[in-house]
Amino acid sequence: MQPPATNAALLIIDMQQGMNQPKLGRRNNPDAEVQMERLLGAWRQSGRPVVHIRHISRAPGSVFWPGQPGCEFQPALQPLAHEHVVEKNVPDAFAASGLERWLHARSIRQLVIVGVITNNSVEATARSGGNLGFEVTVVADACYTFDQSDLSGRLWPAEDMHALSLSNLAMDYARVCEADKILVYCERNSHARG
Repeated sequence: MQPPATNAALLIIDMQQGMNQPKLGRRNNPDAEVQMERLLGAWRQSGRPVVHIRHISRAPGSVFWPGQPGCEFQPALQPLAHEHVVEKNVPDAFAASGLERWLHARSIRQLVIVGVITNNSVEATARSGGNLGFEVTVVADACYTFDQSDLSGRLWPAEDMHALSLSNLAMDYARVCEADKILVYCERNSHARG
């Protein structure tokens, strides 16, 4: 993996309060938020760009329906005033959101993606980013998903959904690594500048 460039963007996907709703079911990676916070702290300390992506649903029963507390960002991952916020209505954060234009305007070529749901919005966004020519890294331990039933009714554990989604991405669209690996690069970079 290439070290994150000084303008590599951290994309934090859908870390809204609605993700804590029990109706979403059992999840994997219980420490994912801790890893996200570590990465966010490193990005802020190094002055790299942070993009917060918020899902605004068009489905009335959704935890992300406008005007509900579920739409709000989780307190530990609140955007700062100067950090970019993108709103989306579909899983892919690039679809009709202006994100690609915003990144190109700042000559950003590297994206580090964290958040939820691994096999939904994270995967959709990483696939688009890779297809659009960005150098995409998905941080495995800073993402999570939920148990999910397939079309035949078989229930698949969140751990399996997560692993298969990351494997799909690693084939053609993104690099997949752990938070510690990226944080080591960030730390080396800050020591080199200091």
